[in-house]
Amino acid sequence: MDVLVLNSNFFAIQITSWRRALRLVSLDRAQVVDEEYRTYSFEDWCELSKVLRENPSGFVKTPSFQIAIPDVIALKFYDKVPMKEVKFTRRNIYEHYNYKCCYCGKKLTTDKLNLDHIIPRSRGGKTDWKNVVTSCFSCNLKKGSNLPKEAGMKLLVKPTRPSMNPGFGLILRSPVKLKTSWQKFVDNIYWNIELER
Repeated sequence: MDVLVLNSNFFAIQITSWRRALRLVSLDRAQVVDEEYRTYSFEDWCELSKVLRENPSGFVKTPSFQIAIPDVIALKFYDKVPMKEVKFTRRNIYEHYNYKCCYCGKKLTTDKLNLDHIIPRSRGGKTDWKNVVTSCFSCNLKKGSNLPKEAGMKLLVKPTRPSMNPGFGLILRSPVKLKTSWQKFVDNIYWNIELER
């Protein structure tokens, strides 16, 4: 079970495991947050867990008590939004281009996409954000070791390096399933994140 982590200003900053979330709450470094924005200490959450009959995320049972797995926690002493440089990984490249071929625009699954060097490596092209885009197999095969213009193709997007983004940035398009209970916190990110220029 995944748990959404908020900073002390209730801005979503990451997703963590239920084990780490409960550890942070039990160490008094975080509080559980419910759908009504009420916060609970570890002791309060344990008490509330005794009367909860259902919990969408389930329960953790120990020999002495049962505790509900929270959907959302808020850190008590951290109010920053971590800025992270987007790493140059296959997943981040796919997410950056929204799992679409940059030549034909088709949205595809990861097993139907690959990476294409706009200026082929055989011609001195670099492997970096400004020279690598996603492409479907047929467009990649058609382009081969040519420049797009030589192959009669055109890029639909300008290749860019993603700007530094809040630590939670790419999570909006990631394969992690967003829970309904996270929506109000994630919507805040959607509307307030700086757009690429």
